Amino acid sequence: MKHLVVFFALVFLMAACATTHPNKEKKMELSNKQKAVALLESLETGDQTPVSYINPNKYIQHNLMVGDGLAGFGAVLQNAPDGDFKAKVIRAFEDGDYAFTHTIYDFFGAKIGFDIFRFENGLIVEHWDNLIEIQPANPSGRTQTDGTTEISDTDKTEANKKVVEGFINDVLLGGKMDKLIHYINPDKYLQHNPAVADGLDGFGAAMKYFAENGLVMEYTKNHMILGEGNFVLAVSEGKFGKGEHTAFYDIFRIENGQIVEHWDVIETILPKEKWKNNNGKF
Repeated sequence: MKHLVVFFALVFLMAACATTHPNKEKKMELSNKQKAVALLESLETGDQTPVSYINPNKYIQHNLMVGDGLAGFGAVLQNAPDGDFKAKVIRAFEDGDYAFTHTIYDFFGAKIGFDIFRFENGLIVEHWDNLIEIQPANPSGRTQTDGTTEISDTDKTEANKKVVEGFINDVLLGGKMDKLIHYINPDKYLQHNPAVADGLDGFGAAMKYFAENGLVMEYTKNHMILGEGNFVLAVSEGKFGKGEHTAFYDIFRIENGQIVEHWDVIETILPKEKWKNNNGKF
């Protein structure tokens, strides 16, 4: 716990120094993706340097349980549970001014999270995330984070984002289930959702269960699509379970123009009276 108290005390000092002396001891510039990973891993290591990757004058927070700005970030650290935070980044990607990650956390309980960071002039100015508790392996024996991590087909990033955009618009928003096999490879589809098995049969069985038990999985709006190579993240809004207002974060792996693997985090959106900032989930 001691290193987090020190970390919190240095948050503003480190960030201020970063903007006051930008050229002092210039080192090899990290990519936005590397900065995002370093910041997340510093939650566990206590390294103060990554705090300087946050713009101290502009840090917009979309985690509704965290206050806005560096003050909100510091308050989370100050209230760390016994045993401190743990963070292991499994996958990290970069798309223009955005970096996004897939991480195993242990703070206030073991969780899986997707984080998105937006950068301006090399500094983080905005953050979104979605979190869910770690759950047992799904009916196909897959966990929420296992599977390939290798990024390939970087020349196909935009084309792969278009595949996911089409899938979201046609199937998840448009309900055109006859187009499933156009977007998803039925022979290779690997599923990491804790409740769903591999293949289109697993997807169909899950939808049948929802229908028979009066449950819903309804996508109503897509807010963001980011990608690097064969991995694409879609951030969407809708309803889930008994109709709760929900944020859907879906990562898809694309191969030869079709979806072959899927990871997700589904999080209920807090009612507005419980928000600790006014920036909204999206």
